[in-house]
Amino acid sequence: MSTLVALLIVLALLMTIIGGETGIRSFFSVLINTLLLILLALLISWGINIPILILIFIPLKLVTIIFLGTHDYQVAKNSFYSALCICLAVSGLILVFEWLAQAAGLGPEAGEILVGLSQMPGLSYPLIAVAVAIFSCLGAVAEAAVAMSSGLLEIKKHNPMITRQQLANSGSKIGNDVLGTAMNTILFGMFGSFLSLFLWYIRLNYTIGEIVNEKMFVNEILVITYSLIGVLLTVPLTTVFLTRSMVKHEVKNEEK
Repeated sequence: MSTLVALLIVLALLMTIIGGETGIRSFFSVLINTLLLILLALLISWGINIPILILIFIPLKLVTIIFLGTHDYQVAKNSFYSALCICLAVSGLILVFEWLAQAAGLGPEAGEILVGLSQMPGLSYPLIAVAVAIFSCLGAVAEAAVAMSSGLLEIKKHNPMITRQQLANSGSKIGNDVLGTAMNTILFGMFGSFLSLFLWYIRLNYTIGEIVNEKMFVNEILVITYSLIGVLLTVPLTTVFLTRSMVKHEVKNEEK
């Protein structure tokens, strides 16, 4: 048994024991998302149109992340709509800044590894960079949307008479906590995965100017920035979606 299989078994057992049915669904959500990423990479390598793949796989991944990982349908539905809107908006931002940055492709660090291999595989490196950036920020956006929706719905359940304005104020307070934890998670994740490259820069005496203009560093910083912007936009939009849906639900109940 390999280490990876052993860790997957331990993860499945812990998620089942702690999360019950929701934990099992979340575990399968992780597996399905991994398979979707592998499928996406294969389709891109086969020359399938990358923008079309992005438009297809964004909702697919959000559905598996949110609906399989959440037991409350109303939370999942609201989170999906807000996360989808934010992802589409951030995708437009990514297209603009990836074009301005011109940081797609392979950096000089990959030169020795790719000696003797073609670095022109017939694929668009800028579009691949766009796809990587979009799918890197999906998880952070979906997590923030679910956290906001779950918190607001719990408040509504415990205080059914709460007004829309009070709910919006509560959403702002919850959003502050969500933003703090989400941003720390994104930043520490970046520093953890990027530590070895920072050591590379230091040992090779890179100047600040060389680091700032290095492709791998620029790509990492851009992905983090997109994720942070996505989380920032998710908090108010999720609050607006949820408060409006609750108002419409109350109006329908009164009409009945």
